[in-house]
Amino acid sequence: METMLDYINEEQETLETIINSFDITQIKVKNVKHCLILATGSSYNACLSAKYYIEQTAPVYVQIEEPFNFLHYGKIDPSIDLIIAVSQSGKSASTIQAVQKLTQTRKIKTIALTSNTSSPISQVVDEVLDLNMGIETVGFVTKGYLATVLNLMLLGLRIAYQSESIDQSTVKNELLALKKAISQINLVIEKTSEFWLENQADLSKGLRFITIGYGPNIGTAKEFETKFTETVRLPSQGFELEAYMHGPYLEANNTHSLFFIENDNVLNERSKALKNYLRNDVGNCYTITTEAKTDSKTVGLSIKTPEKISPLLLVIPFQYLAYQIATGKGIDLNKRIFDDFDQVLKSKI
Repeated sequence: METMLDYINEEQETLETIINSFDITQIKVKNVKHCLILATGSSYNACLSAKYYIEQTAPVYVQIEEPFNFLHYGKIDPSIDLIIAVSQSGKSASTIQAVQKLTQTRKIKTIALTSNTSSPISQVVDEVLDLNMGIETVGFVTKGYLATVLNLMLLGLRIAYQSESIDQSTVKNELLALKKAISQINLVIEKTSEFWLENQADLSKGLRFITIGYGPNIGTAKEFETKFTETVRLPSQGFELEAYMHGPYLEANNTHSLFFIENDNVLNERSKALKNYLRNDVGNCYTITTEAKTDSKTVGLSIKTPEKISPLLLVIPFQYLAYQIATGKGIDLNKRIFDDFDQVLKSKI
């Protein structure tokens, strides 16, 4: 039986397959200006992580909505010219229902991103983009999360090129930057493993986990929240840097383990200032950074990569640690709990 860790170790190979088979003309998205993305759970977090790349690369505005709430309370902007429905399984009931409702009164192009091209969501959209990573049988998605982020980034590249806002030379440079980041995934896993061995005792005793990020890595922080809550099953939250400083910091105490996501950005200094301020008031402060390792509480990747691409790498330590901490606490992630949940709540079709 495959585990989360097995899928994490497949991530580099999987993403290399995706990018090496990339076709800039696949999926027609010429002149898209306002894109509505519908997603929930880890798919929503992946969209947050890719939004910055898409908007920086293509002349498009990206709006991300949770489909259930948007279905019942949302109002569609008349300028929206593309709806992207993201569901790894292709069975998310709320996402499928939202697409059906939103396209009843006005014709809008719809695309589904899914790993199952014959799933129910494929029946309600115009085009299907295969995530090209196979079926992930473990409920706590890891490989599928990164595959979603990369495919959304590549979709942004398609929008930019087909809209003639970038040329072939720029496409080539963007692909090279993405390939360079992907080529270092196994190195990130290795460095995180070393960090785990150094900090295993403290991390396994953790009672409250918080991650703080900014920019495109707000999505990374929210995926940390999802993954730790699913696996470690203790209070876990991901915050945007400034949002944490407007109230949540007052909760800080010595049972908290804080992770700071940092990369080459002017906001890095503000993150470091917050970390230094809280260092003596919480149990432990850890750092996940694209910069070099400075101490035993840092996962220092020593990687030069554009900030808009960094979510492809900075989420991996949290995936790895979620598995190791859960396992260290004696949680059997292969044993299903709430086995009738989807059936009773009808969250999946």
